[in-house]
Amino acid sequence: MRTIAGSIVGGGTQETKEMVEICAENGIYPEIEIIPIQYVNGALERLENRDVKYRFVIDIANTLN
Repeated sequence: MRTIAGSIVGGGTQETKEMVEICAENGIYPEIEIIPIQYVNGALERLENRDVKYRFVIDIANTLN
């Protein structure tokens, strides 16, 4: 059985706010791949095959229309 694991940045609200402000001030942005909700199964397959360069972000805004 395979598992998929992730993590979040530790710290509280204040530490997270400071980190986001530093990133914004220095033009640091996350490396992401935006995918439509219809591609979720394909994204999971890519995760299983270790074919992922960036983190996936699911675009649900266009799905809700």
